[in-house]
Amino acid sequence: MDAPSFRIWPPVALGVPLAVGLLVSAAAGDPVSIATPATRWIGWAMVVAFVLWNGWTLTYMATRNTAVLPGGASTVVLQSGPFRLSRNPLYVGLVVLDLGWALLADSFWALALVPVGVAALWWGAVRPEERYLAIKFGSEYDAYRARVRRWL
Repeated sequence: MDAPSFRIWPPVALGVPLAVGLLVSAAAGDPVSIATPATRWIGWAMVVAFVLWNGWTLTYMATRNTAVLPGGASTVVLQSGPFRLSRNPLYVGLVVLDLGWALLADSFWALALVPVGVAALWWGAVRPEERYLAIKFGSEYDAYRARVRRWL
């Protein structure tokens, strides 16, 4: 199959630590309250940013006839649009959404576990995808990787 072999599907990599954090907050409480009007505004702003950013990225990908869903075959190294800013714009959006949900839920533990989700995303999806793209596109992908950051 012409697709990266993910170890963890990206939404699961971020969603499981978020869910664990929400459950711990509900069961044991939070050691510190993050509930403020500012965190609610920031949380909603992050959700809106996710919708706009990932909407732009998905539209951009679809109009260039490459895989939209994680794990699909890539037909080209996208290097403009959101891909000129990040090699992984959809994953950046998912991390922003994860942070936004943690803030909206007023969950210290969900917020504290975001780095665990990012590490799982990197290990389970980003590394295998980068390996796949390097093998499939060779020097073209290497040049792109040298120019554009993984995240932002």
